[in-house]
Amino acid sequence: MIVPIDLLPPILDDICRLGSANRPPRPWLGLYAAETQDTIVIIGCAGRGPAERAGLREGDIVLAVAGQPVESLAGFFRAIWALGLAGVDVPLRLDREGDVFDVQVRSGDRQNFLRPVRTH
Repeated sequence: MIVPIDLLPPILDDICRLGSANRPPRPWLGLYAAETQDTIVIIGCAGRGPAERAGLREGDIVLAVAGQPVESLAGFFRAIWALGLAGVDVPLRLDREGDVFDVQVRSGDRQNFLRPVRTH
């Protein structure tokens, strides 16, 4: 992850002490996306993550979040985060090989998903 240096000072103490910013968790979908020519394309999904469980696939094009068109990667994530905290349902409009459809993805807390699973 790349963080602009001017955004770091307000959360640096939290990151050093806690490992992350001390704020409620943002909604996380567990997908990897790229922006190409004003289009947001899903390039992968985290295994067992919210996006994969909702049936999203590599190559799906994101047309809108909660009914609002998205044209940039930053706008895509801001639209998701604006819906509320982790656990909120995220309505997406997707284009999959010319088939346009709506899907709800139940977001999660990224930190809970990435915690190691204990085997004993």
